[in-house]
Parts: sequence; C-alpha cells; structure tokens
Amino acid sequence: MYPKKYYFLLLLLFFVPMKSEGEEVLKKNSEYSVYGGTFDTIDKEGDDQANLYGFEHNNPFLFRDTFVGRFSPITGGFITDKKSVYLYTGVEAQYAVGPLNIIPSFAPGYYEPGDGKDLGMALEFKSEIKLNFNIFEDSKIGYSYSHISNNDWGERNPGVDNQQISFTKNF
Repeated sequence: MYPKKYYFLLLLLFFVPMKSEGEEVLKKNSEYSVYGGTFDTIDKEGDDQANLYGFEHNNPFLFRDTFVGRFSPITGGFITDKKSVYLYTGVEAQYAVGPLNIIPSFAPGYYEPGDGKDLGMALEFKSEIKLNFNIFEDSKIGYSYSHISNNDWGERNPGVDNQQISFTKNF
C-alpha cells in the first residue's frame, strides 16, 4: 500500500484547478456580440419589416493570415419580432484602420420564416459589411449592413437587406 502522503498529493492534484496558458489565450480572444436592428430595411410596403435581435461569436485566435487579409470563423443567429429565425456560420475578414475596423463577412445559414417574410428556401446566404470602433480595451461598438438571399437557388428569391447596431466584448 502507498503511504498516506501520496493520497494527499493525488487529492490535491485532482481538486486544484489546472489552467494552461493556451486556454487563457483562447478565452481572452473570444468575441461575443449582441446586436439589434431592422430586418428588411428597404421593404417598400413596410409589411415585412421587423425588429431583429441577434448574437454572434467570433474567435480571432483561430484566424488565418492570407494575402487578402486576416480571416476568422463566425457563428451566430437572430430572431425577429415576427418569429423569423436565421442561424449561420461562416467567415469574416478584418481590416483595422486606427480605431476603425472594417469587417466584411459571408455566412450560409438556416432560415425559418415564422410569421415573417418567406425568402424562398431554408438555405440562405448572408453577406455583410460591418464598421466598428474600439471604445475600450476589450469592447467595440459598430454598425453593419447585410443582405440575405438564396442566390436564386429557390423557387423565389426576394432577398432582404438588414441593418444593425452591435456591441462586442472580448472575454
């Protein structure tokens, strides 16, 4: 049998939380955004316009530098007050000009119309351009404009244009 001091050492190792430097870097570089705005901004009749509320996650630690910029994955979704839902995952590029960040993105996703506008099919593509400003060390505020459509793959393709105001925080 092992001496009692080894049992104590095993218990100590089991209950003391271990953190690696890599975990801390991964955590610190995760960006979470909340946003709100208008769904179908340029609807001429106004009957399909709705408020939208969303959430997005970006981990710039998983970036790839290329000859056209720095790319990283994004995942998110939004819901409208007409119960339309859009869930997406894609990629964004990041270009910094002083405190201004220019962030174009592309994300395919799943769309459910709910009581809102029928976009033609469940698979829809979101193209977006976002401008945000560093307001604090780990916080940004921004404006974005996006277009969602199915690229004429569905029987109908009315498309929608959206605009949002976002708040982003690194955790």
